[in-house]
Amino acid sequence: MDKFIGYRCSICNAEYLPRQVTYTCPQDGGNLDVVLDYETLRQKYQPEDLSSRHDSSLWRYLPLLPVGDPGGEGTPLRVVGGTPVFGLPHLAEPLGLGHLWLKDESRNPTASFKDRASAVVVARAGEVGAQVIVTASTGNAGAALAGMAAAVGQRAVIFAPRLAPPAKVAQLLVFGAKVILVDGTYDDAFDLTVRAADEFGWYCRNTGYNPFTAEGKKTAAFEIWGWWARASQSDENLHRARLTVFVPVGDGNIISGIHKGFKDLQTLGWQEQMPRLIGVQAEGSAAIANAFQAGNEQIVPVSAATIADSISVDLPRDGVRAVRASRETGGTYIKVSDTDILAAIAELGRAGIFAEPAGAAAYAGLVQAVEQRLVAPGDPVLVLNTGSGLKDVKAAMQAVPEAPVIEPTLEAVKKIL
Repeated sequence: MDKFIGYRCSICNAEYLPRQVTYTCPQDGGNLDVVLDYETLRQKYQPEDLSSRHDSSLWRYLPLLPVGDPGGEGTPLRVVGGTPVFGLPHLAEPLGLGHLWLKDESRNPTASFKDRASAVVVARAGEVGAQVIVTASTGNAGAALAGMAAAVGQRAVIFAPRLAPPAKVAQLLVFGAKVILVDGTYDDAFDLTVRAADEFGWYCRNTGYNPFTAEGKKTAAFEIWGWWARASQSDENLHRARLTVFVPVGDGNIISGIHKGFKDLQTLGWQEQMPRLIGVQAEGSAAIANAFQAGNEQIVPVSAATIADSISVDLPRDGVRAVRASRETGGTYIKVSDTDILAAIAELGRAGIFAEPAGAAAYAGLVQAVEQRLVAPGDPVLVLNTGSGLKDVKAAMQAVPEAPVIEPTLEAVKKIL
């Protein structure tokens, strides 16, 4: 079944066949939404056909993805997704919340949410015969591409800002990608990547540019949908309640991808109630939040400056769809300071979650939302942690006090205690 039938521009609604375009709308540069043959999918599949599959990875949802089976059995490519949801009762209580969970994307093969997008893009690259895949990244998207490409023997080139966290650059190099550090910002690396792809005929994975990145990220929505159906099945109050999801936002592609996943489910008639999506941006990188709060879709660039490098973006490339993701679900946008983010790293750590700054931003947003009464005590809440704290140990060390150094004696131990 040819389930992938074309694209639709998110700005002008122009429609294109699969082979007519590759990246963005040629008329206005708008992001493209992948269009599936929903009518045929609805006739052929029921939710149970997917939930009953033994595969716990994102490939469980292959019928709802615009790619075929990529192969690579037994490799990291085949275990992306299927990340756990943890209850956070010790954090819920001081916040006055009755139900609080966290979906931990750090459990992906390269320890971030970005593996979802890269897995699907690598699958697409194989279908179009791409020899080289290139991307711009502050670290996570590049590491995800490098890891997924290495798993199937695909060549990858990564452009990263020179000041990207060393742990993330190390991942890129270890996975065998060609790494080029750019003396500039993420946005500089992004623009250079697009030019290089055009010049050398490379397939560009850039977030918010390649339509298949959102298709990978929407699989998190499918997993949340399946988890929520199980969690609320035996609790009538939860079954009637509407789930609120807190998502860290940089270029906007994660929240727009998750929104796309939920919209796919609604189009198929499989989801009764759309979860509320609340986007969280760092104060120093808040172009999307600014547009949302101004009541429009005009994304005005900023000079991004935040400790959360994964969501530090001057000009978000998927800003319009990110604004709509919150607006169309009854959500909102929240800005958090770097101080808030560091405090959130420490708080999550005390619950057994080691989050990088971008992931901790989502929890910092929840804390602020409670203070502003944007969520009620009875609202079920899910926070999305997008990456492991091991990605940025320098930031993690700023969130906690230094460990004391003592003499190797019991007396010294007693003195400290």
